[in-house]
Amino acid sequence: MLSVNSISKRIDGEPVLRNISFDLGPGRIAALIGRNGAGKTTLLRTLIGILDPDQGEITWKGLSVQAFPQTRQEIVYVPDSLSMLNSYTALECAKLYRLSYPGFDEVHFSTQLRRFNLPEGKKIRSFSKGMKALVGILLAFSARANLILLDEPTNGLDPIIRKQILSYMMEEVSESGVSLLISSHQLHELERISDTVIMIREGQLASISSLDGAKQTLHKLQIVFNGEAPADLLNLPHIRVVQHIVRVYTLLLQDDTQEILHLLEEQKPLLLEQISIELDDVFDYHLRGDDEYVS
Repeated sequence: MLSVNSISKRIDGEPVLRNISFDLGPGRIAALIGRNGAGKTTLLRTLIGILDPDQGEITWKGLSVQAFPQTRQEIVYVPDSLSMLNSYTALECAKLYRLSYPGFDEVHFSTQLRRFNLPEGKKIRSFSKGMKALVGILLAFSARANLILLDEPTNGLDPIIRKQILSYMMEEVSESGVSLLISSHQLHELERISDTVIMIREGQLASISSLDGAKQTLHKLQIVFNGEAPADLLNLPHIRVVQHIVRVYTLLLQDDTQEILHLLEEQKPLLLEQISIELDDVFDYHLRGDDEYVS
């Protein structure tokens, strides 16, 4: 199990991570979500030991990642760019990984290269962005680690490559039971594969819950008012207006849903219906700034 205990980190004197704590058990797939600059990449780099926390501790199976470097043989980090591997071929990359991960499965890696039609002997710099992303994923899973940290694994890729990467990842998780912590803005993809949601806001842990639990705390309504919308009602603390087109409003509600529904029904709207909640909505409600909501 990965345990993150009250870690904080400053970079150039500025606080980037603030007192973050959470656990991630075996076989879990956690979505790490937050705004740009929230600290997601810094958190991943701290978890793998590239950066040291200023305060707090990270443990893997009860051992400190900082004090026991051998724990990192069970954790792989896939950054959003593989530029450091540009001068190597795919097979040379495998040999490099074998130095850090004694359990690296070269047979599996070569098999998957052929499966995805990736050349073994060409330099990584000659690969397309999608090919580079695939190689990074294949290297990570071939390391036979127990935890893989992924930073924007499908960012900027075409839909076909994204589907290939996601399908391969799910296939590997189902077979090996490896845990994943995935930072991404592709929320629709995370929703398909994740069972846990970790939300970071301005370097702090906003919440951690199951995907279903995160969605169950919210309700989404679409309402068409019969006349002018009541500003006092729409400005209530637990209501967020996420879309407004003419008289059609899309609302997110948290808590006191029945009371708010009653207040909305008193307006005798032309339409009032509940819509299913998606991970996008959870992100909107918890991480969008108050001044960014529709008025």
